[in-house]
Amino acid sequence: MAGPTLRDVAKRANVSIRTVSNVVNGYAPVSAELRARVQAVLDELDYRPNLIARNLKQGRTGMIALVVPELDVPYFAELAREVITAARTHGYVVMIDQTDGDGDRERELLGRDSRATLFDGLLLSPLAVSADELRARGNRIPIVLLGEHIFNGSFHHVAIDNVAAAREATAHLLSLGRRRVAAIGDQPYATGETAQLRTAGYRQAHAHAGLEVDDRLVAATPHFHRRLGAEAMERLLALPEPPDAVFCYNDLLALGAIRALTRAGRRVPDDVAVVGLDGIEEGQYSTPSLTTVAPDKGVIARAAVDTLMESINGTAAAPSEIVVPHRLIVRESTAGE
Repeated sequence: MAGPTLRDVAKRANVSIRTVSNVVNGYAPVSAELRARVQAVLDELDYRPNLIARNLKQGRTGMIALVVPELDVPYFAELAREVITAARTHGYVVMIDQTDGDGDRERELLGRDSRATLFDGLLLSPLAVSADELRARGNRIPIVLLGEHIFNGSFHHVAIDNVAAAREATAHLLSLGRRRVAAIGDQPYATGETAQLRTAGYRQAHAHAGLEVDDRLVAATPHFHRRLGAEAMERLLALPEPPDAVFCYNDLLALGAIRALTRAGRRVPDDVAVVGLDGIEEGQYSTPSLTTVAPDKGVIARAAVDTLMESINGTAAAPSEIVVPHRLIVRESTAGE
């Protein structure tokens, strides 16, 4: 059975259909008294707007896309949940895809005939495409970039300050009196900008403390996965002078490092203190629980979705860099029980 229509509401409230439409869509001018009367009838009849019809009338799909490198990385899964929540407040549905960090798959999204044209806007966390490729993209749907790929203000971009986050994580370890602080996750190649920013913060913390960095303590990993964190930790433990602390560039690397330390009979944090970055829920329940630098994923999602909605509606300002706050959460992996 079909639900009530605008005509049904207008008849019951004794107003025009246009007045009901203005109330439903939040348009002015409608007096407070009239708005209250119409809203009472809307509630009484349990009216639900036909979003599909509305979007088609406006030339929109009512959907946005969120495209990330890896969905099985908990950070992106948790971020996706926040994006869905934020988009729902705008009446939008979110479709999610992953690129596996592959440059060709990222470029496919930018083509004139790509699936991206099915959506009103795109939230993209890129690893490989360049600013020039984004500017020259075949489709012109609104886009907001997430993550740390640097585009020098050419596009709306939402991210944390990775240098500051890494500096704070490393400074925390140095403040505990640790003097051989390792880093796991460096990526000294073109698509490793996130890692390079975190390495810069790691080095800055040492410089601020008046300490030299032993480059043997900077361990590279091609991805930010648990297994690679464990393998990097094993290599660091094999050094003639192993580390007494380690800053891992995400929480998964840190969880892998803790596993390797446990297998090697090293106590965390007594022998080696560990800090991660991402603030994923899993870190609260590891043994020991993980100290981490946590970006505010809710703020990231709301800022990205709100900016994308402004772009879709044609009200967005010039491209902007939105820096989202982070905080250090101290747990057992550095503070002990």
